[in-house]
Amino acid sequence: MIRVAIAGLGNCASMLIQGIEYYKQKGDNYYEGLITPVIGGYKVTDIDIVAAFDVSKNKVGKDISEAIFEKPNITPKIVELEKKGVKVAPGPVLDGVAKHMQDIFNPTNEGTLDSVIQELKDSKAQILLNLLPVGSEKASREYAKAALEAKIGFINAIPVFIASDPTGEFPRLFKEKNLPIAGDDIKGQVGATILHRTLTSLFRLRGVKVEETYQLNVGGNTDFLNMKTEERLHSKRISKTKAVTSTLNDENYLEKEGKIRIGPSDYVPFLGNTKVAYIYLKGSGFAGMPIKIEASLEVDDKSNCAAVLVDVIRAVKLALDRRIGGPLIEVSAFYFKHPPIQAKDDEEAYRWFKKFIEM
Repeated sequence: MIRVAIAGLGNCASMLIQGIEYYKQKGDNYYEGLITPVIGGYKVTDIDIVAAFDVSKNKVGKDISEAIFEKPNITPKIVELEKKGVKVAPGPVLDGVAKHMQDIFNPTNEGTLDSVIQELKDSKAQILLNLLPVGSEKASREYAKAALEAKIGFINAIPVFIASDPTGEFPRLFKEKNLPIAGDDIKGQVGATILHRTLTSLFRLRGVKVEETYQLNVGGNTDFLNMKTEERLHSKRISKTKAVTSTLNDENYLEKEGKIRIGPSDYVPFLGNTKVAYIYLKGSGFAGMPIKIEASLEVDDKSNCAAVLVDVIRAVKLALDRRIGGPLIEVSAFYFKHPPIQAKDDEEAYRWFKKFIEM
């Protein structure tokens, strides 16, 4: 079994926990809807959530089977869950709760780094998954430190640059302790970033110069409400923008010219967990003639995330089995928006990932 701890028991964690149970109830040989059925001999049904951390008084102290349905979570119930015997432990707040989210998250201040480390050890977790709200820079780094101290793998699903840390500190620390880390900022199964990268890659492949582009995203869950303040979006905008510009021949041209804008745009409460993305590209093709694409994508935001997480969890466990430490370049390039090394397109990233799991 793969023993996983989760930091941040929000909507994505709810879908992940329910999704694992969904596939367990369907049986070991049911693979519909999965990106990769088996990784290193591991199936989705091999994943167990053994610890969870949150700061909300609505969730702390409750069994995870109950806590994932507490407010402000809005993920619908897709399976019946028995009690798991895993109580939500308090985590450190730090910058994990924005000022305008205080009343919604109803935070407690009981959690500390030391208590998180002890819980990880007591639960015998093998991997810590970071699902904190966007903008939780300090809190995410505390959880990364906790993983290092507990000597377990780390998955950073949010846009804080840890696996791709520009200072090199966290990649070095995980490498020195021979612990795997995957990140940063999870892609969706078929999300806005994947679609946008596919379109810009198509332009590049067919000799069309991208002259301007935008991606505007709206949704109705707490993730989008949290991102209503621009100061929590700095890393998110960088992550999503670099994921797209990395597919172009000149990665910096659009940013230098002010011809690109990517990121969350607004919170629309009635959309719930539905995310809607609007993507626009304008380019010049043969003899400078214009080519324009406008596309929209509508997905369930959290199932889109969970589908990728079950692959990453199994890939990190495979790295643990093989005693591979440091940033997992091949895994991160395929599954994250801001990996340590970007592949030129998702086909190349997929080849890297396949080579990793088959070696």
